[in-house]
Parts: sequence; C-alpha cells; structure tokens
Amino acid sequence: MAGKTLVIAQQKGGSGKTTLAAHLAVAFTKRWRVAILDVDPQGSLGQWFEIRERRLGEDRAGLVLRTASGWGAKREAKLLARDHDLVVIDMPPRSDLEARNVIEIADLVAVPVQPTPVDLWATQATLELVERGGPPSVLVINRAPARAQTTDQMIAKLAELGAETLEARIGNRVAFGSTMGLGSTVMETFPGSKAADEVEAVAAEMKRHLDVAAP
Repeated sequence: MAGKTLVIAQQKGGSGKTTLAAHLAVAFTKRWRVAILDVDPQGSLGQWFEIRERRLGEDRAGLVLRTASGWGAKREAKLLARDHDLVVIDMPPRSDLEARNVIEIADLVAVPVQPTPVDLWATQATLELVERGGPPSVLVINRAPARAQTTDQMIAKLAELGAETLEARIGNRVAFGSTMGLGSTVMETFPGSKAADEVEAVAAEMKRHLDVAAP
C-alpha cells in the first residue's frame, strides 16, 4: 500500500512553509518512514537537508530527500510514496499550475498562516487552488505573536474561509530559524522546549487528519 502525501502550500512567500515542512517531517520520523520532496526552486529544504547530512551522516539523517519541478514533481511524489509511509512536499509560492498538479495527488494540504491580513488574503487564494485539486486542507497558525488577542482575531476571520484551523499553534520563536541553519529542528536541539512541544502538537493533530496507521 502506498504511503500518504502531505503537501505544505502557501501562495505567499515568507510564511514559514519550509520550516514547517522540515519540522513536521522530523516529527513524523518517530512513527513512520518519511521522505521529503523539495519542489520550491529556491531549494531551501534541500539546503537544510544537505547541512543535516553533513552533520549527522547519510545513515543518521532520518529522512530521504528528492527534488523535482514542473510535471516531474507529481511522478516523483508517487514513486516516493511506494517506499515510505509519508511524503512531505514543500511547494513553491505563486505557482498555480505546478501546485495544482501536485495537489491532485495529496492526501492532505497544510497551509501555514501568519496572523496578518496579508497572509489572510494569500490563504484565500491558496484554498481556492486546493479546492480545484480536491484534497482536504487544514490551516496552521505559524509564527504567532505572544499577543493572543491578535491571533484570536485572525483565527475568527480564517474561519470564514471554510477550512479547519488546527488547535495547535506555532509561536514566533528565534529557535526555529537557528536550528534550521544547523540542519536540525527544535525537537532535536531544544527537546522539551515550548517550541518543540508546539511542533509535536501540530504533528499529532495532522496525524489524525492523515489517518496513517503506524507501520
């Protein structure tokens, strides 16, 4: 049986999409065989993985990486799903054609959203793109400020878009950026921290949505 495919998509750049993809992928390795597919031309997820491999060694990176673009991304995702329980795909921003092509085979699309009006507008466009592809989607509040009132106001507006917003949120913490530069994650570098707990909580909610049985 083929594994499930989780697409991380957001039409707006700078939403923390790649950071979320890397952290979720590592969180899921505790349960499943995970592959990551970098479809973003910037290649940030691939760069993170290369640093990770140099630091840990190929046998200890815990993940398999592939890169692809255009129509090849859909084929590569299908191939990876044959040998892995989960494929996490980092999509490029502002790419309707490529995104729709990959979204067609997704089991779930996760949309990271910073609690700002600009992100709200971009999220609406992203969800419209997902609806044309067909799979279910969830919104992930990312880089949430400490001011809960601001975030709560934005969540109320997100509810109007019709997609479910995960209960778990990821805060605006320096630790995420610093660990990405090391090819690591907050769970590995700062275990037991608030940042690590936030990622684990998001992963647990997504697991229920993906409904993937542990191998």
